[in-house]
Amino acid sequence: MKIELTPIGTIHTPFKTVENMPIQPSGAKHVAGTIEIFPEYAEGLCDLEGFSHIYVIFHLHRSAGHKLKVIPFLDTVERGIFATRSPARPNPVGLSVAEIVSVKENIIEIRGVDMLDGSPVIDIKPYVPDFDECSEIRKGWFEGKAGNAPKTLSDGRFK
Repeated sequence: MKIELTPIGTIHTPFKTVENMPIQPSGAKHVAGTIEIFPEYAEGLCDLEGFSHIYVIFHLHRSAGHKLKVIPFLDTVERGIFATRSPARPNPVGLSVAEIVSVKENIIEIRGVDMLDGSPVIDIKPYVPDFDECSEIRKGWFEGKAGNAPKTLSDGRFK
């Protein structure tokens, strides 16, 4: 089976390289950027401004292949790729939650930017707490480490 995806836009951020960029949105709460939706998809932004946050699904366009085991940020132990948020994935798809600042025509201004400049946008979905929040969470190997994400920057290990 072949799956083909068509980008619907481009993310514009201050991060031109992967070195020293935030590894998750929690480390980029005040970092601003924009999502430019291609004109043929702009009508799909209708009513989005009523939400405070969105999921941004994007292509990790500078990912250099994949590995099934990696040493992720926040750890020193090799882990299975599907138990991490590493960009070295078989399908290089990124997922971030971003705060909507404004929606004007085909431009979404956002905060919480942890994406590389020029990343192709695959999809956008509203963050809806009633759908997305879970009351009982297990954090796996992240237990006790996730709090370090806001102050951890990329070191280029997944170039």
